[in-house]
Amino acid sequence: MIQKLFSYFIPIKIFKKKSSRSKVIEVTWANGELVLDSENTNYSYGSLQRILRYGLRNIGYKKILEMEHILLLGVAGGSVVKTLVNEIEYKGKITGIEIDPEMIEVANKYFSLNEIKKLDIIIDDAFEFTLKTKEKYDLIIIDIFEDTHMPNFLFEKFFSERVCYLLKDEGFILFNTMILDEAHNVRNRKYISEINSKLFKSKTLPRIEDHNELIIIEKVA
Repeated sequence: MIQKLFSYFIPIKIFKKKSSRSKVIEVTWANGELVLDSENTNYSYGSLQRILRYGLRNIGYKKILEMEHILLLGVAGGSVVKTLVNEIEYKGKITGIEIDPEMIEVANKYFSLNEIKKLDIIIDDAFEFTLKTKEKYDLIIIDIFEDTHMPNFLFEKFFSERVCYLLKDEGFILFNTMILDEAHNVRNRKYISEINSKLFKSKTLPRIEDHNELIIIEKVA
């Protein structure tokens, strides 16, 4: 495909749509691969896929292969799903929660997300879903952005305790956060300090992208 070849020299935008939830959704050929972006940041594939792959590698692919059920809060184009299924060859169940139905339409059309077996996409608010679900999960991936903004509820103690409660013993949370200023650094430190250290181990990973910091929480058996 000629667009793919030219994208190694210059990004080629092939789709752009205004979205009520995400403001703008864009699909672009960049460095030979399709990426999904909002107006100001990468939503799926590209750098975001590298970031979440790095987090999954830190948890351990062998551990992930033994998991039964993974919850993904924030789906966008589904790049982390592709990493789990195509690269790690995870065979268990994945439940993805995405608030923006237009995002899923784009993910299905351009990234064939609807062709992945054992993937259940639910259009819902992540906060509301975590209150309703009766399931327990081996891994919860939190990857929720509104362009460059992260909703405040993600860092509130109530939500933190709820997602920790939804973990099985020896389960993990992989939380992708955006750091744009010192206030965000303070926010992340506060978030980690509030995690119950008797029941959970928490750490941040050294950044591989300037503005993204991964937090990993492990439930101690």
